[in-house]
Amino acid sequence: MLAAVVVGLLIGIPTGIIETPWYTRMTPVLWWNYPVWALSSLLTGGLAATYVRDPSAPVPATEGGKTFAGTMLSLFAVGCPICNKLVVLALGVTGALSWFAPIQPLLALASLGLLAYALRARRRAAVACRLRSPDCEAAAPSALA
Repeated sequence: MLAAVVVGLLIGIPTGIIETPWYTRMTPVLWWNYPVWALSSLLTGGLAATYVRDPSAPVPATEGGKTFAGTMLSLFAVGCPICNKLVVLALGVTGALSWFAPIQPLLALASLGLLAYALRARRRAAVACRLRSPDCEAAAPSALA
């Protein structure tokens, strides 16, 4: 739960979903930004919970790359398109609004898909490790599907 709150703050504050005196968002928060932000936080929190385990238990394969990519995609998906310096540098303000803003919902779907896949694979690997082998360090989630 703590990880979900931390990720929620790490995404919500710099994107302006959570209003603070440190940052002012230049475009309004869209209705779909809130559920994407909440689901991203919950999925990442669920993934973090799979890493808290009994030290004597077998270690399932990690999904760190998918977790990081999914969380970063969530950050770009719910962020202000013209507040993102990387996007404005690459596309300009007009490009950020006309090219990047329309693909943000697709980034949101990709981020939620990656996080959901990572959580599912991590949980399946953990169950397989408990049931099958005492040494699970090298178990690949794709092999357990």
